[in-house]
Amino acid sequence: MKILVTGGAGFIGSNIVDELVNRGHSVAIVDNLSSGKKKNINPRARFYKADITDAPAIDKIFKKERPEIIEHLAAQIDVRKSVADPGFDAKVNILGTLNILESGRKYGVKKVIFSSSGGTIYGDCGKKPPNESARGNPLSPYGIGKYAIEFYLNFYAELYGIKYTILRYANVYGPRQDPHGEAGVVAIFAQRMLGNDSILIFGNGSQTRDYVFVKDVVDANIRALTRGDNEIINIGTGKLTSVRDLARMMSRSTGYKKAPVLKPARPGELLRSFLDSRKAEKVLGWKPAVAIEKGLSVTLDYFKKP
Repeated sequence: MKILVTGGAGFIGSNIVDELVNRGHSVAIVDNLSSGKKKNINPRARFYKADITDAPAIDKIFKKERPEIIEHLAAQIDVRKSVADPGFDAKVNILGTLNILESGRKYGVKKVIFSSSGGTIYGDCGKKPPNESARGNPLSPYGIGKYAIEFYLNFYAELYGIKYTILRYANVYGPRQDPHGEAGVVAIFAQRMLGNDSILIFGNGSQTRDYVFVKDVVDANIRALTRGDNEIINIGTGKLTSVRDLARMMSRSTGYKKAPVLKPARPGELLRSFLDSRKAEKVLGWKPAVAIEKGLSVTLDYFKKP
């Protein structure tokens, strides 16, 4: 298949590109390299340095490539930046996505696989992980934007017949995650522990997340190429790990001895976030295969490399 991956030089996108290429698909990448990296670009994929907010540039790429499927991952990914500048977040994530969808409609795209955010759309979770029928309650412009895009995808499906699969990810971690910036506590802890630098925990460390390994996320995206048409699907483990316990697991693996430095809790941070992914098993035949201990080991090995 001819597949275009937006954000294909980024953490999750580049891992998806590698698997698509390995499976023999014809792959093109669109990435402005604002958070993606040149070293992540698969040499067997065609690369276009372009911003999804640049409608003429996107139109030109679609006209040349004529992709059948879009794996849409390009985004402004910083939740705190979305709070500080909601207009910029909307420009990139909502208007940029509309450029992708308009070019897709114009040049015959058959399906869009969208990387959404279960970690922000549901807001603070209760005792049970939410399933896809739970009401969205995003508490940041980033989450609001992801939620809005889901409705736009349904609009394009209804009016133009462009199929979609929406994958609502839990907290994704693994090789190539960027330790610089707000996202990715696993990557941040890995770099700082391996450098014997202090790690910071905001609040008392009891806030919990559903950590899903990037290779499992890649597997879900591959399965969505041919399954899950016009469905919203959670991709997570359904298991909770506190930041404090995450730090302990990683300390044991690295031999790190320093106590975490406790900082005041960050305003608006979710205390509990996890996902019910039973629909993914039913619709995609997907289940998480990598336990957190194994995933952390692979991730730490990646960060040990020079």
